[in-house]
Amino acid sequence: MSLPEEFRAGYVKQKYGLVGEHSAVKTCHWQRRSLTSGGEENCYKHRFYGIPTHRCLQMTPSLGHCTQSCVFCWRATPETLGVSWEQTRPIQRPEDPEAIIMGCLEAHKKHMTGFGGNPNVKKEMWREANDPIHAAISLEGEPTLYPRLGDLVEGFKDHGFKSVFIVTNGTAPEVLRNLSHEPTQLYVSLCAPDEETYVKTCRPNIPNAWGKVLETLELLESFSCPTVLRHTLIPKLNMSNPEGYAKLGELSNATYMEPKAAMSVGAARERFGYRDMAWFEEIQKFAEEIAAASSYNVLDEHGFSNIVLLSRLAKPIKLY
Repeated sequence: MSLPEEFRAGYVKQKYGLVGEHSAVKTCHWQRRSLTSGGEENCYKHRFYGIPTHRCLQMTPSLGHCTQSCVFCWRATPETLGVSWEQTRPIQRPEDPEAIIMGCLEAHKKHMTGFGGNPNVKKEMWREANDPIHAAISLEGEPTLYPRLGDLVEGFKDHGFKSVFIVTNGTAPEVLRNLSHEPTQLYVSLCAPDEETYVKTCRPNIPNAWGKVLETLELLESFSCPTVLRHTLIPKLNMSNPEGYAKLGELSNATYMEPKAAMSVGAARERFGYRDMAWFEEIQKFAEEIAAASSYNVLDEHGFSNIVLLSRLAKPIKLY
């Protein structure tokens, strides 16, 4: 089933660049800040892993398709739009990775056009921003529902991208197990310490979703690339039981854990407000509690992104 016109129109209004039938790209908040600040203000991926914020391309090959309806998710859903479409099955007519990449690059350059005449943007940074070298497959939807995900990773690297991140909710371990090409770093959004909290927070749309998430955690150790557990947290919802998060971290043997405050943006504003968000001091404290219950240590933090980095490593692996 094609995505409803109401859905697509909503994303165009939010300045997403739509690519083909099921992909999109968007300039993120931190990319804009990096450009207009002359590189002084960057996102957590720059601080933790050295990725140049202004040269990032944030995209999705699975627009409108997901196996969860998380409370904190900013994406439009049948629930929020009042229209229905098939969103939990793998994309039935997946478009070619090369066509998706070329379409994303074209849309990205269009988004960069306006920065070229901004007196606050350095010309060299603007030229570099038009030539992204990092792809974040994380913008919207669940990327494992795009059947050619490994080929997409390979395609970005063939285009000269130095790093490619995949962010998944972990409900398709079979896809990750058979991924033809690994990303540079694999993220799993693990937003609950137990099944009861998971159902309440992530609101899965498929059977045995928690079992699949646990299967994914056990699978992470087989990857050669760094792996990350991202905890998107809301007080009074899923920001409890740090020992549970610690136990799952040990189970996965992930390279990193990243406790982060959920943001009340987009469609998520209909489910929780600004006053429901965690303050950075709360995230710091919760991260320390996870560390105290595990073999992970606090390595770094980025207050502006409301995120803390934990690892067993002495320092994070710099990718640039």
